[in-house]
Amino acid sequence: MKEFELKYGCNPNQKPAKIYMSNGGDLPIEILSGRPGYINFMDAFNSWQLVKELKEATGMACATSFKHVSPTSAALALPLSDALKRACFVDDIKGLDESPIACAYARARGTDRMSSFGDWIALSDVCDATTARIIKREVSDGIIAPGYTDEALVLLKKKKGGNYNIIKIDPNYVPDPIECKQVYGITFQQGRNEFKINAELLQNVVTANKELPESAIRDLIVSLITLKYTQSNSVCYAYQGQAIGVGAGQQSRIHCTRLAGEKADKWLLRQSEQVLNLPFKPKTGRADRDNAIDVYLSDDYNDVIGDDVWQELFTEQPKPFPRAERQAYLATISGVALGSDAFFPFGDNVIRAHRSGVSYIAQPGGSVRDDNVIETCNKYNIVMAFTGMRLFHH
Repeated sequence: MKEFELKYGCNPNQKPAKIYMSNGGDLPIEILSGRPGYINFMDAFNSWQLVKELKEATGMACATSFKHVSPTSAALALPLSDALKRACFVDDIKGLDESPIACAYARARGTDRMSSFGDWIALSDVCDATTARIIKREVSDGIIAPGYTDEALVLLKKKKGGNYNIIKIDPNYVPDPIECKQVYGITFQQGRNEFKINAELLQNVVTANKELPESAIRDLIVSLITLKYTQSNSVCYAYQGQAIGVGAGQQSRIHCTRLAGEKADKWLLRQSEQVLNLPFKPKTGRADRDNAIDVYLSDDYNDVIGDDVWQELFTEQPKPFPRAERQAYLATISGVALGSDAFFPFGDNVIRAHRSGVSYIAQPGGSVRDDNVIETCNKYNIVMAFTGMRLFHH
C-alpha cells in the first residue's frame, strides 16, 4: 500500500487528507481492521517509536497509552502486585501473570485512567489474547503492534461493531534520517531525533548524594524516553517501571511539575487501602469508578460521598480522605524518579517533586540557577544527574 486516504485531517473540514511515503515507496503498515484517521495515525506512529525505543533501551516488553499525540503513561512488563492489579482493574484477568505484554499494557492503561479513556495503544511485542481481553473491555480508539495472535485478532475485531482500528507495523522499518513537515505552507526540515537514552546518560551526578541504584536508572530511562515523545514542555514521574505522571504541553516548567505531580499523587493514592476498599456497587462501570475516585482524591470529595449523593455509587457511605491524610500517606512514599525535557530554572520544581516521593531526578542542566537547583536537591537528599541533552518534541 503506497498511500491511504483519510476521511479528513485534524478536523472534519480539513479535506483532502491522506498518508503516503514521499519517496513513493510502500507504507510500512497493514490496516487489519477499521479506518484510522489523521490523529489516530499521529498517535500510532509516535507511540510506536516510544515502545520500540524503550524496549531497545531496557530489553523488556513495554506498552504505552496515548491521547492527542502524548503518552498518558508508558510501562515495562514487570509483574503486578495484588494491590496494583486491583488499582488497574485487572485483578480478574486470567493469565495476566504469564503474559509480559499484558502486564505492560495493564500498567500503562491503569496509570491515568481518566486521560486514557479512548486511548491509542502501542505494544512493543505481539499482542496476545490476554492483552486483547484487557483492551476489549476498555474504551479505546485503536492499537499498533508488530503482530497479533489469531485469538487476539478475533477478540479485537469484535470491538466497535467490527470497526476497531488495528494496525500492524513492520518492526524492521527504518525511517529516513531527515524529516519534514509543513506549517502555514512553509516546509520545515530537520534531522530525526536519534539520540539514544541509556544508563550512560546518567553518569554526571551533580548532587552530594550519588547513589543511583539500578531500579532508579531503569525508571529514569522510562521517564526520559516517555518525554522524548511527549509534547513539550513536560516532566515525567516514573516508579517501578512505569510512567505515573506526565505533564504534557505546559508553557511553564513548574506547571509541568505540578500537573504531573498531581497525576503521580493520584496514582500512588489509588493503591492505598482506603481507595482500594471503596464500597462501590457491583454494577458500577469502570469509567464511573474512575471519575468517582478522581473526585474522591480531591478537595471536592463530598461531590461523590456527600450525604445526598453517596447512594448513587456506593453500598455504604465512604469516609472522607481529607488532604492532611492524603499528604501523610504520600509522605511514606520514596524512590520515585523524575525526568525533565529541559532544565529546571528554579528549585521550586524540586520542592514540588519531593512532595510526591521523588528521590531521583534527571534533567539537562544548563540553567543560570543550577547551583540553586542542586542545593535544593541536597536539602532533600535527592540524587540528580545532568544529561546535557534537551528532549523537546513538537
